[in-house]
Amino acid sequence: MPALTTPICDFNWVAPDFSLTGVDKKTHTLQSTRGENGLLVMFICNHCPYVKAIIERLCEDCRELQSYGINSIAIMSNDTNTYPEDSFENMAKWAKELDFPFPYVFDNTQEIAKQYGAVCTPDFFGFNHQLKLQYRGRLDPYGLQPAPADRKRELFDAMSTIAQSSKGPFEQIPSVGCSIKWS
Repeated sequence: MPALTTPICDFNWVAPDFSLTGVDKKTHTLQSTRGENGLLVMFICNHCPYVKAIIERLCEDCRELQSYGINSIAIMSNDTNTYPEDSFENMAKWAKELDFPFPYVFDNTQEIAKQYGAVCTPDFFGFNHQLKLQYRGRLDPYGLQPAPADRKRELFDAMSTIAQSSKGPFEQIPSVGCSIKWS
């Protein structure tokens, strides 16, 4: 399967609202999820090798971003009939196994992925405190490879800057991943 890249950041695009059920059985909305200084919306799934390669680093960064007033939410929008590894039950197992520091929610209609223009997994949307887009880049430069202990943290650095200044970096490198599995 060919890897896809995300579009460039459409600075100041406003986050669409959502109301999605999480693996914690709670309903999560844009307003209930946002942090004081911003929100990281991530489209991920269980089966994607790109997501599997980064998930531990992503969890680490999201935990640390909480101290900057940045909350995170992970949305799974894939067709689970074709990709049963991404089922709600498997989402719940994976979130528990990895102790996700963010809600993991199911976009079963795929409408939220369409509203956001999500392209692949992982796909990151970094919003400031006004919920205006400031980052649409990758997690880090390592992709499918293990990262060194002193890894470069592009998404973390961008989001911590957004927390402090409400502005994301002008230069951003697109995320790469597997396509969203549309119904």
